[in-house]
Amino acid sequence: MIAGCGGKKESAPTKEPEKGAAGEKDGGVLTIALSATPKNLDPVNYTGVYEGNVIINVCDTLVKYDKSLQEIVPAIATEWSVAEDMKTYTFKLRDDVYFQKGKYQDGRKMTAEDVKYSLERSAKESAMNRLSMLDHVEVVSDTEIKAVLDKPNAAFLTALTDAGNTIVPKEEVEGWGDQFGLNLVGTGPFKLAKFIKDDSVVLERNEKYWGPRPHLDGVVFKFITDMNMMATALRTGEIDVATDLVGESISVIEKSDELVLEEVPGLAVSYVYMNMMTGPTKDRKVREAIISAVDIDEMVRGIYPWGEAQRGYLPLPPGSWGYDASLESLIPKYDPERAKELLKEAGYPDGFKTEIHVANKPARVKMSTILQSYLNENLNVNMEIKTSEWGTFSDIASKGKAPLFGMSWTWYPDPYFFLNQMFHSNQVGSLGNGQGFSNPEVDKLLDDAVTTTVDLQERAELYKKALKIIVEELPRIDYANEKVIYGLNKNVKGFVVSPDSQINLVTSEINVWKEK
Repeated sequence: MIAGCGGKKESAPTKEPEKGAAGEKDGGVLTIALSATPKNLDPVNYTGVYEGNVIINVCDTLVKYDKSLQEIVPAIATEWSVAEDMKTYTFKLRDDVYFQKGKYQDGRKMTAEDVKYSLERSAKESAMNRLSMLDHVEVVSDTEIKAVLDKPNAAFLTALTDAGNTIVPKEEVEGWGDQFGLNLVGTGPFKLAKFIKDDSVVLERNEKYWGPRPHLDGVVFKFITDMNMMATALRTGEIDVATDLVGESISVIEKSDELVLEEVPGLAVSYVYMNMMTGPTKDRKVREAIISAVDIDEMVRGIYPWGEAQRGYLPLPPGSWGYDASLESLIPKYDPERAKELLKEAGYPDGFKTEIHVANKPARVKMSTILQSYLNENLNVNMEIKTSEWGTFSDIASKGKAPLFGMSWTWYPDPYFFLNQMFHSNQVGSLGNGQGFSNPEVDKLLDDAVTTTVDLQERAELYKKALKIIVEELPRIDYANEKVIYGLNKNVKGFVVSPDSQINLVTSEINVWKEK
């Protein structure tokens, strides 16, 4: 099986669309509320799941995860093979894929040249270094390409499933320039009709989509950052799907006869990064003092009183096959007196001033407020809370401008997409490693885990060794593993709530529709 671990001399046949359930109907517009405001839909520039959820419905990737996140299946690529050296991946492409009409091309056919352009563009320009392993792409024919990596990488296929690596037309990218992110064009099931700043994104059915014909006439992604307003909008019918639910709204929706509450354990970690390049937190003793000064169990209960998350310990979610529960004991326990002593040893007997940056999401603001109280009471550390919208926050965090920053990270079960992105030194300066974590031994273990083997067990052991070193450095407070909790109107059918928070509306397995 070709899955997140890659494989040798393997291929996957084209998967035919599943037959729809009885009663499926065409028509209607689905309105989905997002809890943060996307700023840029250019695949190489997106930094949050909010943008990715729009992109993945307008554009296509070469391959996708199935809805269980267990197997990689065809999308634009119908089959593939991996060379013995794990450096060359050969893909055969569909010959019936067309771009949506845009300003600079009239809905032309997609070819291998477009795949080459898009993947190489991502390798060079991605804000999250999503294809850092790709050296170049060779065009074999209009329907076949070879992706050549700079070194073996067992996680390459998984990387290709990301919205940041979707296929886009060169004419539109170059024609729009910096405005392409507001005028996205792809080959997906829906086309971008309108991007209304700070309000919504409106999509329409792509009638020339190569896959299953979308049941929905269109989709509206509505931006509602206030959870109470989102829950109210769901109850009144203003929206059909509420995402990222927290607080009392969970109970309200659960008790409603007209609404459905759905939740799954998330592949997510919520954490507070501490700057390891400058300021007091550059000192490990200061980081240990901060962790020891916080009753994390109590903080989690305070942030998530409605059970929206479980206590976290490590920078991997328990659902990842690289997780090692034995390392949880390395996390300092709540000990205010030891915290004071550590801070004194580090040269800050009277505390210090600092600040934490978070996006303007309720759970992050609540976390910051609780953390602020603990640090002030136990360490005399005066921490100012700085909130901003996602685009501003991600820019500050990625460039190492924040002494502390709080966020969550969600991706796939493969540890590569957590540990490599957040702790490899080649990611310093990206959102994943904005804190500046750098350890040569960790780099080597992370590299070996994707370059020396495709065996999951062997890779897991390497990741566990790296994880132990990372945890011993105490780079951050990993406090929670959040659940993915959505509310839906009962007339929404076929919607799949995914552990990685990705919203797929039309795939070989999914075709969302509305009951009238």
